Amino acid sequence: MRMAELAVFGMVLVAFAIGVCLYPQMPEQIASHWNAQGQVDGHMPRFWGVFQMPLISLGLAALFVLIPRIDPLKANIAKFRKYFDGFIIAIFLFLLYLYLLTLWWSAGARFNMIQLLAPAFGLLFWYCGILVENAKRNWFIGIKTPWTLSSDRVWEKTHKLGGKMFKAAGVLAILGTFFWQYAIWFVLVPVIVVAIYTIVYSYFEYQKEPKARGSRQ
Repeated sequence: MRMAELAVFGMVLVAFAIGVCLYPQMPEQIASHWNAQGQVDGHMPRFWGVFQMPLISLGLAALFVLIPRIDPLKANIAKFRKYFDGFIIAIFLFLLYLYLLTLWWSAGARFNMIQLLAPAFGLLFWYCGILVENAKRNWFIGIKTPWTLSSDRVWEKTHKLGGKMFKAAGVLAILGTFFWQYAIWFVLVPVIVVAIYTIVYSYFEYQKEPKARGSRQ
Protein backbone atom coordinates (compact mmCIF):
# COMPACT_ATOMS: atom_id res chain seq x y z
CA MET A 1 0.00 0.00 0.00
CA ARG A 2 1.26 3.48 -0.90
CA MET A 3 2.25 6.03 1.74
CA ALA A 4 -0.61 8.33 0.72
CA GLU A 5 -3.11 5.50 1.20
CA LEU A 6 -1.66 4.71 4.62
CA ALA A 7 -1.95 8.40 5.54
CA VAL A 8 -5.59 8.47 4.46
CA PHE A 9 -6.53 5.40 6.49
CA GLY A 10 -4.56 6.86 9.38
CA MET A 11 -6.73 10.00 9.28
CA VAL A 12 -9.86 7.86 9.19
CA LEU A 13 -8.59 5.96 12.25
CA VAL A 14 -7.91 9.26 14.03
CA ALA A 15 -11.48 10.40 13.28
CA PHE A 16 -12.91 7.18 14.74
CA ALA A 17 -10.67 7.51 17.82
CA ILE A 18 -11.79 11.12 18.39
CA GLY A 19 -15.41 10.07 18.00
CA VAL A 20 -15.06 7.25 20.55
CA CYS A 21 -13.33 9.53 23.07
CA LEU A 22 -15.84 12.39 22.75
CA TYR A 23 -19.00 10.33 22.31
CA PRO A 24 -20.02 10.32 26.03
CA GLN A 25 -19.72 14.13 26.16
CA MET A 26 -21.81 14.85 23.08
CA PRO A 27 -25.48 15.94 23.33
CA GLU A 28 -28.29 13.65 22.19
CA GLN A 29 -28.77 15.74 19.04
CA ILE A 30 -25.74 16.68 16.91
CA ALA A 31 -25.74 19.61 14.47
CA SER A 32 -25.55 18.15 10.96
CA HIS A 33 -26.35 20.95 8.53
CA TRP A 34 -25.75 24.70 8.29
CA ASN A 35 -27.55 27.14 6.00
CA ALA A 36 -25.97 29.80 3.77
CA GLN A 37 -25.76 32.19 6.76
CA GLY A 38 -23.79 29.63 8.77
CA GLN A 39 -26.73 28.85 11.07
CA VAL A 40 -27.67 25.31 12.08
CA ASP A 41 -30.84 24.07 10.39
CA GLY A 42 -30.48 20.31 10.79
CA HIS A 43 -29.67 17.76 13.50
CA MET A 44 -29.24 14.00 13.80
CA PRO A 45 -29.06 11.50 16.68
CA ARG A 46 -25.81 11.37 18.61
CA PHE A 47 -24.52 8.07 17.19
CA TRP A 48 -24.86 9.15 13.58
CA GLY A 49 -23.76 12.69 14.34
CA VAL A 50 -20.50 11.40 15.79
CA PHE A 51 -19.76 8.45 13.51
CA GLN A 52 -21.35 9.29 10.17
CA MET A 53 -18.37 11.29 8.94
CA PRO A 54 -15.76 8.64 9.88
CA LEU A 55 -17.89 5.95 8.21
CA ILE A 56 -18.26 8.03 5.03
CA SER A 57 -14.52 8.73 5.10
CA LEU A 58 -13.80 5.00 5.36
CA GLY A 59 -15.94 4.29 2.30
CA LEU A 60 -14.28 7.10 0.34
CA ALA A 61 -10.83 5.84 1.34
CA ALA A 62 -11.65 2.41 -0.06
CA LEU A 63 -12.93 4.03 -3.27
CA PHE A 64 -9.82 6.16 -3.74
CA VAL A 65 -7.60 3.11 -3.25
CA LEU A 66 -9.64 1.15 -5.79
CA ILE A 67 -9.88 3.75 -8.58
CA PRO A 68 -6.25 3.68 -9.79
CA ARG A 69 -6.36 -0.11 -9.83
CA ILE A 70 -9.55 -0.64 -11.86
CA ASP A 71 -9.43 2.20 -14.39
CA PRO A 72 -8.90 0.79 -17.91
CA LEU A 73 -6.49 3.70 -18.45
CA LYS A 74 -4.62 3.16 -15.19
CA ALA A 75 -1.31 3.51 -17.04
CA ASN A 76 -2.25 7.16 -17.59
CA ILE A 77 -3.12 7.60 -13.91
CA ALA A 78 0.38 6.38 -13.06
CA LYS A 79 1.77 9.39 -14.97
CA PHE A 80 0.18 11.85 -12.51
CA ARG A 81 -0.15 9.57 -9.50
CA LYS A 82 1.79 11.85 -7.16
CA TYR A 83 -0.73 14.64 -7.78
CA PHE A 84 -3.63 12.25 -7.23
CA ASP A 85 -2.06 11.04 -3.99
CA GLY A 86 -1.68 14.65 -2.85
CA PHE A 87 -5.29 15.34 -3.74
CA ILE A 88 -6.72 12.46 -1.71
CA ILE A 89 -4.66 13.57 1.29
CA ALA A 90 -6.08 17.09 0.84
CA ILE A 91 -9.63 15.68 0.65
CA PHE A 92 -9.25 13.75 3.90
CA LEU A 93 -7.61 16.65 5.71
CA PHE A 94 -10.64 18.70 4.66
CA LEU A 95 -13.06 16.03 5.92
CA LEU A 96 -11.20 15.75 9.22
CA TYR A 97 -11.29 19.53 9.62
CA LEU A 98 -15.05 19.58 8.91
CA TYR A 99 -15.55 16.75 11.40
CA LEU A 100 -13.65 18.58 14.14
CA LEU A 101 -15.64 21.77 13.52
CA THR A 102 -18.89 19.81 13.81
CA LEU A 103 -17.86 18.24 17.11
CA TRP A 104 -16.60 21.57 18.42
CA TRP A 105 -19.97 23.18 17.67
CA SER A 106 -21.82 20.29 19.33
CA ALA A 107 -19.59 20.70 22.39
CA GLY A 108 -20.89 24.27 22.81
CA ALA A 109 -18.66 26.50 20.69
CA ARG A 110 -20.35 29.10 18.48
CA PHE A 111 -18.89 30.41 15.22
CA ASN A 112 -19.83 30.98 11.59
CA MET A 113 -19.33 27.58 9.98
CA ILE A 114 -19.26 28.88 6.39
CA GLN A 115 -16.63 31.48 7.27
CA LEU A 116 -14.34 28.85 8.79
CA LEU A 117 -14.90 26.45 5.91
CA ALA A 118 -14.21 29.03 3.18
CA PRO A 119 -10.38 28.92 3.46
CA ALA A 120 -10.44 25.12 3.61
CA PHE A 121 -12.52 25.02 0.43
CA GLY A 122 -10.13 27.52 -1.12
CA LEU A 123 -7.06 25.37 -0.44
CA LEU A 124 -8.90 22.28 -1.67
CA PHE A 125 -9.92 24.03 -4.92
CA TRP A 126 -6.35 25.25 -5.40
CA TYR A 127 -4.94 21.75 -5.13
CA CYS A 128 -7.75 20.49 -7.35
CA GLY A 129 -6.39 22.91 -9.94
CA ILE A 130 -2.93 21.38 -9.60
CA LEU A 131 -4.38 17.88 -10.05
CA VAL A 132 -6.49 18.88 -13.04
CA GLU A 133 -3.57 20.62 -14.79
CA ASN A 134 -1.52 17.43 -14.57
CA ALA A 135 -4.23 14.79 -15.12
CA LYS A 136 -3.97 12.51 -18.14
CA ARG A 137 -6.99 10.98 -19.84
CA ASN A 138 -8.76 8.39 -17.69
CA TRP A 139 -12.29 7.38 -16.73
CA PHE A 140 -12.50 8.54 -13.10
CA ILE A 141 -10.33 11.61 -12.39
CA GLY A 142 -10.64 15.03 -14.01
CA ILE A 143 -13.08 16.93 -16.22
CA LYS A 144 -14.87 14.04 -17.89
CA THR A 145 -17.11 15.02 -20.79
CA PRO A 146 -17.82 13.03 -23.97
CA TRP A 147 -15.39 15.36 -25.76
CA THR A 148 -12.46 15.20 -23.35
CA LEU A 149 -12.77 11.42 -23.18
CA SER A 150 -12.75 11.19 -26.98
CA SER A 151 -9.62 13.23 -27.65
CA ASP A 152 -6.26 13.58 -25.93
CA ARG A 153 -5.91 17.07 -27.41
CA VAL A 154 -9.27 18.23 -26.07
CA TRP A 155 -8.49 16.62 -22.72
CA GLU A 156 -5.17 18.44 -22.43
CA LYS A 157 -6.51 21.85 -23.45
CA THR A 158 -9.58 21.60 -21.25
CA HIS A 159 -7.58 20.48 -18.23
CA LYS A 160 -4.91 23.14 -18.59
CA LEU A 161 -7.64 25.79 -18.64
CA GLY A 162 -9.68 24.07 -15.93
CA GLY A 163 -6.66 23.87 -13.66
CA LYS A 164 -6.11 27.61 -13.84
CA MET A 165 -9.81 28.25 -13.25
CA PHE A 166 -9.92 25.97 -10.19
CA LYS A 167 -6.95 27.84 -8.73
CA ALA A 168 -8.77 31.13 -9.28
CA ALA A 169 -11.86 29.63 -7.62
CA GLY A 170 -9.65 28.70 -4.66
CA VAL A 171 -8.43 32.26 -4.26
CA LEU A 172 -12.01 33.60 -4.39
CA ALA A 173 -13.15 31.04 -1.80
CA ILE A 174 -10.39 32.16 0.58
CA LEU A 175 -11.51 35.78 0.10
CA GLY A 176 -14.92 34.68 1.32
CA THR A 177 -13.38 34.35 4.79
CA PHE A 178 -13.28 38.15 4.99
CA PHE A 179 -16.82 38.65 3.70
CA TRP A 180 -18.56 36.07 5.85
CA GLN A 181 -22.08 37.27 5.00
CA TYR A 182 -21.42 36.24 1.40
CA ALA A 183 -18.89 33.46 2.00
CA ILE A 184 -21.15 30.75 0.57
CA TRP A 185 -21.32 32.62 -2.75
CA PHE A 186 -17.54 33.04 -2.85
CA VAL A 187 -17.34 29.25 -2.56
CA LEU A 188 -20.19 28.05 -4.79
CA VAL A 189 -20.42 30.51 -7.67
CA PRO A 190 -16.81 30.19 -8.94
CA VAL A 191 -17.00 26.37 -8.91
CA ILE A 192 -20.29 26.38 -10.81
CA VAL A 193 -18.77 28.76 -13.36
CA VAL A 194 -15.72 26.50 -13.74
CA ALA A 195 -17.91 23.42 -14.25
CA ILE A 196 -20.17 25.01 -16.86
CA TYR A 197 -17.39 26.82 -18.72
CA THR A 198 -15.10 23.79 -19.03
CA ILE A 199 -17.95 21.60 -20.31
CA VAL A 200 -18.84 24.16 -22.99
CA TYR A 201 -15.16 24.76 -23.78
CA SER A 202 -14.49 21.05 -24.31
CA TYR A 203 -17.42 20.83 -26.72
CA PHE A 204 -16.21 23.69 -28.89
CA GLU A 205 -12.64 22.41 -28.81
CA TYR A 206 -13.85 19.03 -30.02
CA GLN A 207 -15.63 20.70 -32.95
CA LYS A 208 -12.19 21.73 -34.19
CA GLU A 209 -11.05 18.10 -34.44
CA PRO A 210 -12.15 17.43 -38.06
CA LYS A 211 -10.49 20.69 -39.15
CA ALA A 212 -7.33 19.70 -37.32
CA ARG A 213 -7.32 16.29 -39.04
CA GLY A 214 -7.93 17.88 -42.40
CA SER A 215 -5.01 20.26 -41.98
CA ARG A 216 -2.69 17.33 -41.28
CA GLN A 217 -3.66 15.43 -44.42
